Amino acid sequence: MPRFEGFKANSKKTVIPNLFFTQLMPQIKDAAELRVALHVFWAVQQKKGSPRFVTFRELLGDSALAPSLGEHLAEQVETLERGLRGVVEKGVLITAKVEAEGLDHKLYMVNSPDNLRAMERMRTEGVKVEVSSIDVSMEDNRPNIFSLYENNIGPLTPLISEEIKLALGEYDEEWMREAVQEAVRYEARSWRYIEAILRKWKTEGKTSGAARRHTEEGQNRGRYSKGQYEHLVRRRFD
Repeated sequence: MPRFEGFKANSKKTVIPNLFFTQLMPQIKDAAELRVALHVFWAVQQKKGSPRFVTFRELLGDSALAPSLGEHLAEQVETLERGLRGVVEKGVLITAKVEAEGLDHKLYMVNSPDNLRAMERMRTEGVKVEVSSIDVSMEDNRPNIFSLYENNIGPLTPLISEEIKLALGEYDEEWMREAVQEAVRYEARSWRYIEAILRKWKTEGKTSGAARRHTEEGQNRGRYSKGQYEHLVRRRFD
């Protein structure tokens, strides 16, 4: 193979979030995971529309990726499956199963708020969609919920970090993850909203309809976030 001659000045570029390098790269020990993650970032940016996704079949048939996965088809399939499984478990990608023409199709997308919202829009339009839950596994000394918050809600200020630490002593961490997902799903991205969900679940019971009411509140927040109700909504949730 000829030696690579370097990048040209007008070469096209692929955008990769800084968090991938600062938080996820230290966790990735398997070369298959790294190859798959980087390739998906590139592949989805070649597409148009929303959500931007790739399928297993696309990845396996991609001449830019497949040769790096193994010499034979069986080895490529095994390596691709392992790589995808690893990056989904680490939260780099999310998956969605979409039913179309009587068949189930598994889609792989970058774990971003835009893609989660796109999946929700597809649901409301009558498309049967099952989206994998958000789950970021961290191997550092911070509880998982810190990374989940930073990746999906906003920056971790010292005050927010302290409030999350206090909440970890009061609420189950799985509840906190689900509350973050509720905030993301209904575009109510603030710690106050998450904390309000947790308080309601604790006082009324998580299965008593509190979750449903909070999702309805999230929808109403989006519905009235502009116009005469804007100042009331901001005061309550921001």
